[in-house]
Amino acid sequence: MQKRKIFTKPELISLVTIFLLLIVIAIPNFMASLRRARDQIRRDDLGALMQSLNGYNEYYGSYPLSSDDGKIIDCLRPGGFEPYIDEYEKWIFDTIGCEWGKDSFDNLETGFKYMNTLPSDPEEQKGYQYLYLSDGERYQIFVAMEGKDEAEVDPKIINMGLMCGNKVCNVGRSYNCDLPKNLDQCEEEQSLLQK
Repeated sequence: MQKRKIFTKPELISLVTIFLLLIVIAIPNFMASLRRARDQIRRDDLGALMQSLNGYNEYYGSYPLSSDDGKIIDCLRPGGFEPYIDEYEKWIFDTIGCEWGKDSFDNLETGFKYMNTLPSDPEEQKGYQYLYLSDGERYQIFVAMEGKDEAEVDPKIINMGLMCGNKVCNVGRSYNCDLPKNLDQCEEEQSLLQK
């Protein structure tokens, strides 16, 4: 009995060539869809952070301060002093900046969790990081979107030169301080209006 060949050599080369062309065409689209998905995660994280910060503000009447490296100051310092109530009947905590992607965002008085875990940038391992700035009365949150054609990417924010990890921040949200002003400019503007 004679074996039949399924494909001739020229047919096999044609098939392999077609598959390679399809792969070459599909990879950029696949990579772009992954980038869009990461940017959507950043959008969702900004919304969740703003909602959590508003919950914090409803209880305390202010927003959590920010650390020098752009973190939310709301985590207890390991080995710090025990929380106590001062002469004004306010709780005093020894707090530090919470780690993105590791620590929870809590009401330290009641134990209520605004967020079980603070989000971290989906490309944190590549140096992307969220940036939080606050003086208690106002806040700003920044991210670095990968897609430069995203609708939220703002050249004014880019010109601020803020760093979201090792990337320049290009998208931001704020409360009580219009971007691209920084917190000091908003505070100065507010004090001038009060005079």
